[in-house]
Amino acid sequence: MGCVCGKLSRKVKDRRDGQKNRELDKGVSAVSSKREKSFRVKEKSENGDISVGSFDKKPNGSKRVGDNHCEKLEVVPKAMEGELIAAGWPSSLAAVAGEAINGWIPRKADTFEKLDKIGQGTYSSVYKARDLVNDKVVALKRVRFEKMDPESIRFMAREIIILRRLDHPNIIKLEGLIVSRTSCSLYLVFEYMEHDLTGLAALPGIKFTEPQVKCYMRQLLSGLDHCHNRGVLHRDIKGSNLLIDNHGTLKIADFGLANFFDNQQSVPLTSRVVTLWYRPPELLLGASHYGTAVDLWSTGCILGELYVAKPIMPGRTEWKNIKGEHGGVKYDKGLFDQLINQLTPPQSRRHY
Repeated sequence: MGCVCGKLSRKVKDRRDGQKNRELDKGVSAVSSKREKSFRVKEKSENGDISVGSFDKKPNGSKRVGDNHCEKLEVVPKAMEGELIAAGWPSSLAAVAGEAINGWIPRKADTFEKLDKIGQGTYSSVYKARDLVNDKVVALKRVRFEKMDPESIRFMAREIIILRRLDHPNIIKLEGLIVSRTSCSLYLVFEYMEHDLTGLAALPGIKFTEPQVKCYMRQLLSGLDHCHNRGVLHRDIKGSNLLIDNHGTLKIADFGLANFFDNQQSVPLTSRVVTLWYRPPELLLGASHYGTAVDLWSTGCILGELYVAKPIMPGRTEWKNIKGEHGGVKYDKGLFDQLINQLTPPQSRRHY
């Protein structure tokens, strides 16, 4: 009996040990399966739709000048990051710029047909294209950002966040984002506008009437008011960034240098913004605390340009702009008088 009981006891023990081993193997298999699935999703996202290129660096390798502060992007929860990757977004973009793309589904490059290149900037290129899904003409802004450089991704994400927060008839509308399997870029999809203010003014025989000038300025100021009321500085108001359609509607575009600001101006911002001819004196002198006045100065330059049909402060360097030397010569007093005569009533002109 003792022998039989001993054998039975060993059999029961062996059966229990085998069950434990099977359960342990099953658990390890499940963990491995989850890890393998996660790896496949990550590998697909990184090797599939888009690989990330250089957006924050200039072509010569120098770093893009940034602000000491910009609004902090929210930390993306791991669950949300996984959802964004599963939706087709690159893992590097989902990890750093989840707030910018959350709630959006990436468009595929093969659903658009490029028609023509219509713009070129330091950090981006703009193309005219046809949206094959919705059968309409759109503008595609191609931006590049480095896969392993979170800071360059944040610059790009800030522009998207700002555009998604603005909703006004005089501000360009962001309609979607494209990720491509073959291109190392991200494309921003915008509504298409036929002209920009600088190009329109340069057409032979074009001379804006006073009602036209007033109409364009009213739309520009209305769009800026919307930006400023939502805590956004554009910081690059100029004719080529003011788009106009065939119906005379003006829209503010290119928010690549835009940033959030506080009314107390307590947060330092970079002074290396705004195209030189439209840059206000405080930025020329290196100010790091400023507000809406920088956009309004640029707007005043646009107003003068529309009246006299040429830029009113085309300095070649910052120092020449500060001294009032434009085009290598001293400030043109005749041009200034012409502008004042256009903008002021006769009874007030003698005071200038």
